[in-house]
Amino acid sequence: SYFTSGNTLLGYMNMLSGNALSVGTLFALTIQPYINASIIMQLLTVAIPYFERLAKDDSAEKKGRKKLNKITRYTTIGIALLQAFGYFQILRTAGAITVVDADKFSGQLFLVGACIVLTLTAGSMLVQWLGESIDEKGIGNGISMILFASIVSRAPDLLMYFIGSFQEGGKWWLAIIVLILAVAMFGLIVFMDSAERRVTVQYAKRQVGRKVYGGQKQQLPIKVCMTGVMPIIFAFAITSLPATIGEFIPNTGFAKWTEKYFSQTSIAYMLISFALIIAFNYFYIAIQYNAADIAKQLKENGGTIPGIRPGRPTVDFIMNTVNKITLFGAIYLGVIAIFPYILQAIFPNDLQNIALGGTSMMILVSVALETVKVLEAQMIQRNMPSVLD
Repeated sequence: SYFTSGNTLLGYMNMLSGNALSVGTLFALTIQPYINASIIMQLLTVAIPYFERLAKDDSAEKKGRKKLNKITRYTTIGIALLQAFGYFQILRTAGAITVVDADKFSGQLFLVGACIVLTLTAGSMLVQWLGESIDEKGIGNGISMILFASIVSRAPDLLMYFIGSFQEGGKWWLAIIVLILAVAMFGLIVFMDSAERRVTVQYAKRQVGRKVYGGQKQQLPIKVCMTGVMPIIFAFAITSLPATIGEFIPNTGFAKWTEKYFSQTSIAYMLISFALIIAFNYFYIAIQYNAADIAKQLKENGGTIPGIRPGRPTVDFIMNTVNKITLFGAIYLGVIAIFPYILQAIFPNDLQNIALGGTSMMILVSVALETVKVLEAQMIQRNMPSVLD
């Protein structure tokens, strides 16, 4: 029950792992420790100047980036060990691990625990190595593609449950409505993934020898939803903590309180999640998007925004533009994340265990679109010599 409950942190991790946690496979932790380590290092690059210098290393050797990647790998090992130990403790608490003749084999539990922890950690590191290998020799982001595969692996089971549940209830009309809404959500996600605000930039003419460069207009694209699914993951990680604690202390007043106010279909859970998604969207953009660096690069390359003076006015204009579209993007993320729970609240008996998660849909769409773009770029590059000939 720890991993099957959808409103707990463990259930959310199980969903992202493709039910690997509930089954207890070798790759149960999947790529989650590396994702957590990457998020931590990204936050540290903003808070600690040393990590910021490593991230902005533009040298040919890229020693700073290599060192930062090495630190990220070590952090991944630490997080994987911690999560594997927690997984072992959950199995022990649930009674899935028993010690035979504890007096004779006093160290048996320690050996079993060490084997489980090290095996899960090794599986997670193997998945990380596979993702990095795809980055170097494959197409697209390897980590995202592994996460994509984990979510897609749940599709057959969900489809069979979907068909069986509506056949028993006879509500074929509800099945059609759910399918139409799912297609509409996919379409909205595809549209918003490519939506952007384009700011016109005018570059001044400059002469180098006998050639004249610049003098043309270009567009500075600002994506409406540049944060992706990160605000949703942060928000659900916080809102699922009370329910997660309640799972470990059942039949208590706190567990009943979390079941009432922090279930996925409760109004309090939806409102808190919606507000946290908006807050984390602004926070993530604040640490990810540096308007001062963009204004500096425009000034160094002789680019200006028409009607806006270089320097601080350009920074203020870019920030105002980002803040306007950030609110729209945050509301979109909140609607995508909360809408499936609203459907479950309207049809509690029919859609209780049917996952129509907006997070999963956003991951699937973004990875698919990114892979298509990479394939198109490689095909163009591959056919370029024949075009020139």
